[in-house]
Amino acid sequence: MKNKKSGSTVQRIAELARPLCDELGLVLWDVKFEKEGATWYLRVFIDKDDGINIDDCERFSRPFNKLLDETDPISQSYVFEVSGPGLGRELRKPEHFERFIGEKIRIRFIRPRNGEKEAVCILKGYTKPDIKVRFDNSDDDELIPLSECAFVKLNDDEDLFDI
Repeated sequence: MKNKKSGSTVQRIAELARPLCDELGLVLWDVKFEKEGATWYLRVFIDKDDGINIDDCERFSRPFNKLLDETDPISQSYVFEVSGPGLGRELRKPEHFERFIGEKIRIRFIRPRNGEKEAVCILKGYTKPDIKVRFDNSDDDELIPLSECAFVKLNDDEDLFDI
């Protein structure tokens, strides 16, 4: 669930988290502030080239939790979580798309495209507001507006899904 404040909350949290990530050699992958049931969750996703482990999450979580207590950027109570973006990570930001050009992605379309609701293809490029992809059955690249996509995820977990 999104409200007007969540966008500014996410931005404030990202601004607080980015310097700590830089200091620790981590990448701030994403920040989400969302309500599930009656509980609000602040989720900070971190990454690094060779992957994240529990020690990385702890190295970030302890000082960042202290920073959250000191700056108190969120007025309501919430649960704070830190994790890596994991397998099948969602690509949402320009830097996400740019980092994974040449990789397989999975797209779920808002409305079926060529009779398909979901497709796997190679990410060939990114130019806001479109992604350039190549489907297995084609020799040509296609531009797909991100506005037509429910999600775009890295397909590094393809052995877990049957499409």
